[in-house]
Amino acid sequence: MIILLYILDTYAWVEYFTGSKKGEIVRNLFKEKANEFLSIYCTLSELKGWSIKENSDFSKVYSTVRSNSHLGSISLEEWIDAAGIKSEMRKTRKDFGLIDALLLAKQKKYNCKVISGDPHFENLENVVYLK
Repeated sequence: MIILLYILDTYAWVEYFTGSKKGEIVRNLFKEKANEFLSIYCTLSELKGWSIKENSDFSKVYSTVRSNSHLGSISLEEWIDAAGIKSEMRKTRKDFGLIDALLLAKQKKYNCKVISGDPHFENLENVVYLK
């Protein structure tokens, strides 16, 4: 069996937690046994911020993230790579941020796909773009 790895962006998690149509795409990917998922630590930080803003229970969000994905840190090499990715992406995507670049650095390392609906990821290679 071929295992497919996906990195979940905060945007994808929020859509999943709100039960939107975009979130249904994520939910269906979770159902596929051959799929593995990764969430990086900074995504958890963003989800904590979202939970505070939405007055939702972060412990439930955290538990769901842990049960549906592996958690991963960013290596020094990936942080450095992300700086170059951010600089390059800003040539065509004005507000492309460092966390977005970190996701792409991790994607590059594992040769996998990112799941996001963030406009910064639209039309990028190896992205499952939530529409």
